[in-house]
Amino acid sequence: MQIKLTKLGKRYNYDWIFRHLSYEFVSGKAYAILGYNGSGKSTFMNTLSGSILPSEGSIAYQNNSQAIPVDEIYRYLSFSAPYLELVEEFTLTELLQFHTRFKPLRQLTPNQLIERMYLEKARHKFVKDFSSGMKQRLKLGLAIYTDAPLLLLDEPTTNLDQTGINWYLEHVTENRKNRLVVVCSNIAHEYSFCDGTLDITQFHPVK
Repeated sequence: MQIKLTKLGKRYNYDWIFRHLSYEFVSGKAYAILGYNGSGKSTFMNTLSGSILPSEGSIAYQNNSQAIPVDEIYRYLSFSAPYLELVEEFTLTELLQFHTRFKPLRQLTPNQLIERMYLEKARHKFVKDFSSGMKQRLKLGLAIYTDAPLLLLDEPTTNLDQTGINWYLEHVTENRKNRLVVVCSNIAHEYSFCDGTLDITQFHPVK
């Protein structure tokens, strides 16, 4: 997976969030998108994912040297973010069955994923009854273990205690091979494994 950004910019009304951003992401590498809270990291991540369109410039996606249209990029990515909701009316088992109808897991079964997330006792529990930490571990587990060449993680350790943070770092590191990983964060431990950084504040327009 490769993503090439050329003079990318995004604005809301007359306010530019970022502008003149050119960069290239390549498979096998992990990148951290840095910036203070409110600096535009999540807006950039949603633009990168194809969820929102840029106001100017272009994004070119390739997988195995084949161009991917922006309206097809969702097929190639997995994404975890605090603002992305789970289907809370499902039990954990039902949610994994639903999820894998659309995207397969990386060489393991839903039951094996439940074990890796340490959620065995919650397999028949409704997701709405999970604690915030359990929900975050579930979001991360689904993203990390979905068989997709592009892994996007926005503020991945939100609501996690130190045990959960250690779990995240272990599993994301084990599953980054042959993938492009992008992490949005301003907390050093969340992106300690990354190979490169992109500071979004460097692309704020000069007022």
